[in-house]
Amino acid sequence: MDIYHIWCDLKPGCSDTEFVRATQTWLDQLRSGQLLSDYRITRRKLGLGGKAPGEFHLMLEFTGLAQLDEAFSKVASRTDPLESFHHAVNSKVENISFALYRDFPDAVRQEGEEKF
Repeated sequence: MDIYHIWCDLKPGCSDTEFVRATQTWLDQLRSGQLLSDYRITRRKLGLGGKAPGEFHLMLEFTGLAQLDEAFSKVASRTDPLESFHHAVNSKVENISFALYRDFPDAVRQEGEEKF
């Protein structure tokens, strides 16, 4: 599984519940189109953690880079309905950072002597 992480803060005046509803609508659309396996939306608790990486943390799970690339291509096309769902989320956030992680060891990892 490849996990695309997104950290962000809300723009001043944006409702946290409106952001979450918009994000769920967008990600559910991706999932129903089989462009995404699953997702989680989390929020920093009790103010614990530094200012970075952000108050909200989204984790988007993909079966592999092919599914991730297909999702990116669909979103990058900027066509509806995905564009309006994406804009409804993107317009509410600032201080965005991203990372891509994978389950480890993954299925392609071969056991044996480590080589550098």
